[in-house]
Amino acid sequence: MSVTYTAVLPVREETVTHLAALLDAERVRRGTRSGTRALSCREQAILVLRWFCDGTRIKQLAADNRVSASTGYDYLHEAIDVLAAKAPGLHGALLAAKAAGYHHVNIDGTLIETDRCRTPGPTPGVDLWWSAKHDNHGGNIQVITVGDGWPIWTSDVRPGREHDTTAARTHAEILPALREAAADLRPLGDLGYEGESDTITVAFKKPKNGRLTATQQQFNTAHNSLRAIGERGNSLLKTTFKALRNVSLDPWRIGKIVAAALVLLHTEHARTT
Repeated sequence: MSVTYTAVLPVREETVTHLAALLDAERVRRGTRSGTRALSCREQAILVLRWFCDGTRIKQLAADNRVSASTGYDYLHEAIDVLAAKAPGLHGALLAAKAAGYHHVNIDGTLIETDRCRTPGPTPGVDLWWSAKHDNHGGNIQVITVGDGWPIWTSDVRPGREHDTTAARTHAEILPALREAAADLRPLGDLGYEGESDTITVAFKKPKNGRLTATQQQFNTAHNSLRAIGERGNSLLKTTFKALRNVSLDPWRIGKIVAAALVLLHTEHARTT
């Protein structure tokens, strides 16, 4: 026996309409014939937004829409790809931040937890997706935000075992793009990026058995007050979209899932930078 209840999706009507329009364009691109889909573009959009915002399981979404679970997954993955394709590129995002008058950007890594990751890593006995820092499995995503912590770009996923510096180096475009923009947009990061301090400005690390100078302490205070705001970007994504708190899909899809969430966040707030 089941109980029917009323629920409210916490998004603007404009966000639903925008996603439905993207899905409609995708059906046209694929040459999908009218009347051959179980759900309309709007119904598909609502299904996808429920998954992103509430983290509702596909099995439940499929039952609510009277479609099979496999069809539900097909609808979800189609929308993820459509949204991720609209995500801003790194160079474009940095140019937009410069044009908007910002003087620095923040880079910070976040772990998107996953429960499907039993993959052997390069080190015997260690899972590829296991993050010792977070004591959990997940994927490393690099997030770049502007001065007030608004996220403007997210990277593709790297296995959770990689530290932020390694992940930044692996993404071939991140460090060169930040170097190119550094004259106008100083990139700030935490000490997780100390291996790339020539490109990313980090705080001074207290020397072993030593002390920081008064000038270094003042720099760290100013640096941390600016950089800490950048962590708001990770919080915004994870608090807005419950699906990002634990992804049960293929972990290599996490990058596109986060990019899709970024596009939805920009659409919902009508803001890119």
